[in-house]
Amino acid sequence: MVTKAPRQRRPAFDREQGIEIARRLFHARGYDAVSIADLTQALEINPPSLYAAYGSKLGLFERVLQSYCVTDFLPIGKHLKAGRPPAEALTELMVAAARHYTRDPEQLGCMVTEAMQADDIQARELAATFAKQGSSAIRNYVAQHAAKKDVDRITDYVLLNLRGLSSYARLNYTQRKLVDCSRTAGRAFEGEFGENA
Repeated sequence: MVTKAPRQRRPAFDREQGIEIARRLFHARGYDAVSIADLTQALEINPPSLYAAYGSKLGLFERVLQSYCVTDFLPIGKHLKAGRPPAEALTELMVAAARHYTRDPEQLGCMVTEAMQADDIQARELAATFAKQGSSAIRNYVAQHAAKKDVDRITDYVLLNLRGLSSYARLNYTQRKLVDCSRTAGRAFEGEFGENA
């Protein structure tokens, strides 16, 4: 009598590892360009398993954004420390962003920033929610150093430049060019905070 070899069970699907794999896809291509088929192929699971693990493509994207903000988001607090001249600190933040957004040629720009331009309205709103933490940190820092009437304008200027750096990184501008642009933009802070710098 021939006995059948026991069938080997496939290893259980690792949800956390799946998030990291999906993160690379979403960062490289953007939310809209990543399909369910792309995700299931990369994760080596079928669509029902993906929905069981994450609920939906948007549910997986939310988990991806959570992971990104914990492990890979530009460390704003590291650069905007109390006691530093604000022009110097804000310029350093932008230079750090230029380097951060270009350090990996397959993961260019800020995933949160780019997702705020998604065609999918739910993904766009989700990304905007995650972006608020960074925006608020910058605004709070500016508010400590600028006149009340200038806080919104200077904060908008910082955010405009950071988002521009992300976009230009996605267009394959070199790190050197983006760092130079950051330093040029930073000179405006010297004028804004001339008495405090």
